[in-house]
Amino acid sequence: YLLRLVGPNCVGLMVPGIGLDASFSHLAPPPGEIAFVSQSGAMITAMLDWAAPRAIGFSHVVSLGDMADVDFGDMLDYLAADQHTRAILLYVEGVTHGRKFMSAARAAARLKPVLVLKAGRSSGGARAAASHTGMLAGSDRVYEAAFGRAGMLRVETMAELFDAAETLALTEAQNGDRLAIVTNGGGAGVLASDALERAVGLQPAGLSRSGRLAFLSAATLARLDQALPRTWSRGNPVDIIGDAPGSRYAAALEALLDDDGVDAILVLNCPTALAAPEEAARAVIDSVIAMPAATRHGHNVFTAWLGEQLAGAARKLFSAAGIATYDTPDQAVTGFLHRVRYQRNQALLMETPPARPDPFEPDIPAARKAIEAAMAGGRDWLDAAEVETVLAAYRIPLPAALQAADPEEAAAAATAIGFPVALKIRSPDISHKSDVGGIALGLGDAAAVREAAAMLIERVGKALPAARLDGFLLQEMVRRAGAIELLAGLSEDAVFGPVVVFGQGGTAVEVVDDSAIALPPLNPLLARAQMMHTRVWRLLQGYRDRPAAAVDAIAEVLIRLGQLAAEHPEIRELDINPLLADARGVIAIDARIRVASAGASGAARLAIAPYPKELQSAGRLRDGTEVELRPVQPEDEPLLHELAAHMSREDLRLRFFTPVRGLSHTVAARLTQIDYDREMALVAMHDGTMLGIAHFFADPDRLSAEYAIAVRSDWQGRGVGYLLMSRLIEVARQTGIGELVGEVLRENTAMLEMCRELGFAVSSDPTDANLVLVRKSLDRA
Repeated sequence: YLLRLVGPNCVGLMVPGIGLDASFSHLAPPPGEIAFVSQSGAMITAMLDWAAPRAIGFSHVVSLGDMADVDFGDMLDYLAADQHTRAILLYVEGVTHGRKFMSAARAAARLKPVLVLKAGRSSGGARAAASHTGMLAGSDRVYEAAFGRAGMLRVETMAELFDAAETLALTEAQNGDRLAIVTNGGGAGVLASDALERAVGLQPAGLSRSGRLAFLSAATLARLDQALPRTWSRGNPVDIIGDAPGSRYAAALEALLDDDGVDAILVLNCPTALAAPEEAARAVIDSVIAMPAATRHGHNVFTAWLGEQLAGAARKLFSAAGIATYDTPDQAVTGFLHRVRYQRNQALLMETPPARPDPFEPDIPAARKAIEAAMAGGRDWLDAAEVETVLAAYRIPLPAALQAADPEEAAAAATAIGFPVALKIRSPDISHKSDVGGIALGLGDAAAVREAAAMLIERVGKALPAARLDGFLLQEMVRRAGAIELLAGLSEDAVFGPVVVFGQGGTAVEVVDDSAIALPPLNPLLARAQMMHTRVWRLLQGYRDRPAAAVDAIAEVLIRLGQLAAEHPEIRELDINPLLADARGVIAIDARIRVASAGASGAARLAIAPYPKELQSAGRLRDGTEVELRPVQPEDEPLLHELAAHMSREDLRLRFFTPVRGLSHTVAARLTQIDYDREMALVAMHDGTMLGIAHFFADPDRLSAEYAIAVRSDWQGRGVGYLLMSRLIEVARQTGIGELVGEVLRENTAMLEMCRELGFAVSSDPTDANLVLVRKSLDRA
């Protein structure tokens, strides 16, 4: 009967705005704009108990329990569309459906802040993995990557989640990261500055700083000189001296709010016998309330009244006035950084990736043949020749290599390659050859190769007598002074499927433990962001007399690994270690690949649907002009701007229902960076020019999808729109969409005529006489 079930093993759910309390919570919260969804019932009751004295309300409180039916994906979809929910808090112990969760989370996080506390950082299962990448791709690291890819903000502790709830309830979107501090005690200001510096210092090595002390302008300093005692600090933090009355707080706050170099203000108060904390609090409240709306927009004010006995009343005043307040400077700084980092995450989501300079088509049949050969032989691990075939099929650079069955053949192979060479044992039972002394490097002549080969047989035989030996691999000895040893590979997560691993490589990779996880598919921007989350990133930038490594070449390897995971579902682990990188490029010195039977297609295993290149097709306009029809790509944003620039103002008004001049970056990024699992945008291309775009966005259950279309004004009347819509209908039907729906301005007669030709039912909008509703039922494939 399509009845949805919440639980079992849950506290229940509450919707305070309509008076619904279907729970056994000890408290019923007031209505608010924060939704809290938790797997743990104890977290629900603890959150409500914490929120009650702070007068923080909730739009929804949902305890999911064991998630037999309704899960985080369902709740994120519901809350993203709920107009009464401004922010979403999650307490997560585990996710059940990776792709469903990612699609819902990405959609929700684009619309409103989503903060998540993830429990269970241990990952004992990863320690059983055989390769380096499996060791490093622990479950929690995959969750970390998933949250970041979705644009969510992760918090680390229950206390931080509580603080985040207050921050979201009582602050607006944060426009910048420059913080000014006002305090009546120098020590408190120093503590706040230290907390900011400490938090910023813990960020990944390559990411831009998020959060800094504001530099006060000369005009602001002069204004503060006039308003404050001569002994004030004359800098940021602004120490207004311990005897500061409320009027001094107000004067400092107003001066800082007028400074264009200040994005947020933290106001601190230390109790003294010379001034009343409540009076100072009222002065701050009055100043904030008196702020013009334009000034307050994006300029949050955070407060921390230190102490307990005297500060309690002031905190109640701030809560009643809707101003964020905290117990300590550290907590207040954390609240500020929550807002800043959320802003940074959203900015990263909206960045347009550059077009790849070297688009290529991999040799998929060659890679598949090598994988199938190993599986047909009952082997989990590909042999050296098969590994080389797979990597070469995706144009990952490799040294010249030959195989040999015995020491004599090894000497001959080495001579053919050219000295010096590296000699490696070949065995399906040995994953890490260096662990058993199965490698000899820098061999300079044939005699040295024969001697080393005999020694390797003896050494490995003693270390692993039961191991099968299939001969030797001879490789060109790559000598790159100053090259950095990296690790790149693939691993498998039970929830989110294949993940790309990158980090510092070498034999001590587990000890160094410097790696980052990313969910494929990747583009140059995402690959670079992944690298920035590692310490080795700094080495890649160059230092002293060493030039920077070819970062774009490394990124291309990570992109191609993600592509390999999508196109070959049998690959369960892939480990390139070391991947040498320097200014000349990259080269894979050693690699391993483990395979197993695939239960689903490669694309279906990915938590994020990859680019559906199978939907690429050709079409012909009414005048015979041939065009390419393909799904939109994130790097198409410049082409979309060009398309809009060649649309008349009237065409733009008919498309967007309001007069507009071109597209903003935010709108264009949203139309090109799509979730191929829930939406589709097809573009018509001719000689590198985007002629038009047709897009649909489906509801989570695929019952219906809303469509929109835009065509260049100078190409209208030639069948571009008809061709795009015809193809969009085919794709929607193949995807399992129940019906396509749209809204058309009544005066847009050309669009209405096309809809009728394509079989859409046309009816008036009962709520708006200017709109016409069109819908077309589809037979689901």
